[in-house]
Amino acid sequence: MHDFWTPYRGAVSLTFDDGTVNQLEKAVPAMDEFGIKGTVYMVPNGDDWQQRLAPWKTVAASGHEIGNHSLSHICPQNIAEQPITLEEATLAAIEADILAAQERLQQIAPHQKHWSFSYPCNGTCVGHGKQRQSFMPVVAKHFFASRIAAEYGFANAPDRVDLGAIWGISVERMSGFEMIGLVEELTARGQWVILIFHEISGERLTVGGYDFRMLLAYLQRNAERIWTAPLIEVARKIAEQRAQGSI
Repeated sequence: MHDFWTPYRGAVSLTFDDGTVNQLEKAVPAMDEFGIKGTVYMVPNGDDWQQRLAPWKTVAASGHEIGNHSLSHICPQNIAEQPITLEEATLAAIEADILAAQERLQQIAPHQKHWSFSYPCNGTCVGHGKQRQSFMPVVAKHFFASRIAAEYGFANAPDRVDLGAIWGISVERMSGFEMIGLVEELTARGQWVILIFHEISGERLTVGGYDFRMLLAYLQRNAERIWTAPLIEVARKIAEQRAQGSI
């Protein structure tokens, strides 16, 4: 599938979950320094959401993608103690929650015509046991693309990937060498690599600032052979090529 990416050999998207102050202060400035644009999945909850998210308007206007990470960030009960978990939720409640978030996020990035979604805590189902139901079809109704977690060492083949279930690799605690190695090997196979970040030099689910900058420097040096772009941009290229019958 290398011909699909011409003049590149593969693609990379850097994605960030939760839209935190840490990302605003550390990840975005570093990416801007190296001329790289990423995707930030926001949770626009709380009474102060407008004030808290106001700085992200500039980030969006500068070319970074803003994505939907739901309003309430409801997780499976094994992961977090919440008033309501995915096991107690309904498809209708999840859909309402996601659309409420989208209404707010449109104000942060009104120029975006296509939107993507990231599943909070990688949960994709509501209910228990025999009553368990996937809400991925609900998400697919409203979003051009969505990202889920992948098994380590696997990425996305442009001719086969389901844009409603794009695979991402969580990179917390990875060294720069490990992240670069994943990108180097998987793009050599003509694949699309999506890396999932939370914090940079932070307290939880973190990647070291030195390691993050090492990755960015590598991507900048290899810009002629590896395409680094927001998730929605790559997803749109794949969809366009499919519509034309090119893949």
